[in-house]
Formats: sequence, structure tokens, C-alpha cells
Amino acid sequence: MSSSSPLTVKSWLIGGCLLGTAGAQAQQVPRIYPEPAPTPLDSTRHAPDLRDKQQFAVPSVIGMGPSKGIILHYERTAPFSVNATAQVSGVNDFQTQARRNGRLIFKGYIPAWNRPHLKVIVGLNYDREEFKFEDRPTNYSLFDNIENKGLKSTGVQLAVIRPVDAVHWYLARVKGELSGDYNSGQDLQNGTNYLRASAEAFYGWKRSPRFAWGVGFQYGYTFGRLSLYPAIIYNRTFNDRWGLEALFPARVAARYNASDRSIFYGGYSVDGANYLIALRQELPLGPEKQPLRTLELRETEVKLRLRWERELLSFLWLGAEGGFRYNYAFDAFDHTNATRERIIRTKLGGTPYVSIELFAVPPRKLLEKAGVRR
Repeated sequence: MSSSSPLTVKSWLIGGCLLGTAGAQAQQVPRIYPEPAPTPLDSTRHAPDLRDKQQFAVPSVIGMGPSKGIILHYERTAPFSVNATAQVSGVNDFQTQARRNGRLIFKGYIPAWNRPHLKVIVGLNYDREEFKFEDRPTNYSLFDNIENKGLKSTGVQLAVIRPVDAVHWYLARVKGELSGDYNSGQDLQNGTNYLRASAEAFYGWKRSPRFAWGVGFQYGYTFGRLSLYPAIIYNRTFNDRWGLEALFPARVAARYNASDRSIFYGGYSVDGANYLIALRQELPLGPEKQPLRTLELRETEVKLRLRWERELLSFLWLGAEGGFRYNYAFDAFDHTNATRERIIRTKLGGTPYVSIELFAVPPRKLLEKAGVRR
């Protein structure tokens, strides 16, 4: 195998950490290195003369945390109540207690093309969500299916960042994933039922290295069901300590830079998911409808969150988060008959949660050699 030149290795490592996500399904806006170039409206002192060379705008701003290349995330809640209310005849109401709800998330991003005027990134993810209920088995079809198999999402996405000039930029992303309670290839024989797709696109302005914003849309499952809604990117650093990062309405966070190795965030996020649940036993709905064989589970939650990110090594950071989770919807819909009516409305009690995350970033020394400041 031929060895790579130092320049090639450097470009690969820096490019490999261009994206961060989070997702659920609302995705993190890519943070691009090198650091954003000053524009004619920049108030930063000692800005270079833009007439000397072409500059390219990107959505990120000075003060934002390092780009995430590989992410390993685990989240867990305290116990909470579960109240299921039937919406059709033939299905019972049910109440229980969930001992815990845990999520394991892995994400990775690979640069397919990394040039100042065009950046293309391929992202991969695997998410697994598990519930543990009291009095197992619950003898309630929906909950027993969820507990025995868990809820999984396996996806791939393509993100494109197209700087136009020193002020204007485009951002677009498409994603496809298999989402449901599948366990094996046999479960996925009819994989189109598990397939979910989402997309987003923005057009933005870089007003200074400290201020970028854009308008566009998101099309996906942030609010449980597939929907199209307008969205705004707003990234602003007010001074050396304080800033604001928003992908409204899905996520807003105030940022406090304690140092270049320690960052605090506080705000809210709206997360949604859409899963296909294959029932092991058919659920009859009456003489005029087919018995239910599958359910579509739509989940939406709002989190009030505090987060701390800290550099452990030059290439490795730790993220710790805690807050309160409010469940807006956890409802099951008919996926067998054309009516697609709601079968079960479930209310999950609000609960505290904590999460811990490790993520890889471009090594500090490598960035310094490339002339990039964090």
C-alpha cells in the first residue's frame, strides 16, 4: 500500500470532522474549518484586505465548538409513568411504569469532497432506543414488542455546503434510514416499510466572522409525522464569552465559552422519530378492517437542557448533558389499513435525563500547522 503525503493526511483529518449531529432527528449545522473568513461588514479588528484574495462564507462563526467527526453518545432517564389510551374499539387502555428509557447513538462523518468553494460530507449513524417496563411481560402488545426488540435507526446522509462568495452560502442535506423494531435481515425483507427519508436546504448570509444566518426548510420527522416546515439558522457570537446557536424551531442554545477548552450551553431542543413496529400477534379491529400487523409509532419530545463540552486530549472531547424531558407524543397509528387512524395515544410522564458523549475532533496541533485557530 502506498503511503499518503503529509498534506493528504492533513486534509483528510481536518475534513473528516466537518459535521456534528444530533438528530433526531433535527440535524446539527455543519461547522467548517478553516475558521470563517472576514467579510466587508466585519467589525473584527485587523481583518485582512478582501481585495487580495477570494474569501468564502460558511454558516459557522468564531466561538463555536470544534467540529465532530466521530460521536459516541449514551442517554438515560429516570423512571416515569406510561398511560396508554385506546382510540378504537377492540384495544384496551393500559397503565404502567417505565423503569428507564435508554439511547445509544453512534455517528461518523467522512469527507467526500473538501474545497473552499464546495464541501461534500457523507454521514453514517446507528441509533438504538430501549424501554424497560415494570411487570414484564406487560401483556400489552405495543409495549411488549418495543421492549423485546428495541427501536433502531440505521441511516446514511449526504450534506453539501456551497459557499458562493464572502457573504452568501448554500447548505443542503438529504438522509435515508431504516427505522423500526427490526432485528435481522428477515425482518427487513420488506425494507421499504422501514425506510424513512428527510431533507433540508438553506440559503444564508455571513455578515461577519461572528454572525451568520440563513432561511430555508426542513422536511422530516422532527414533530413525529413527516412534515415540511420553515426553519432559520442563526449563529452569533456577541463577545469573547457569549453566543447563540439556533436551528429554529427545532433547537436554540445560548453558548458560554469558559475557555478555548471548555464550553457551556443552555436551551431547548425538539426531537422526533418515526418507527415501524411489527406485531407478533395480529390485533383485530372489527369486521370492516384488516387485523393490524404493523403499527407506525410517532414520537416527539421537548428537552430543556444544560450541556458542558470539555477537551480531554487534542483530538478528543467529552460532552455531558442533563435536563428535563417532556413527552409531547408517543402515539401508535394503523399501518395496515388505508385509514392510517390513531390506534393508541400514549402519554409518557416528564422525567429528568442525563447523557454522556465522547467525540473526535481535528487535533489541535494539526489545525495550528494548517493555520487554523479554534
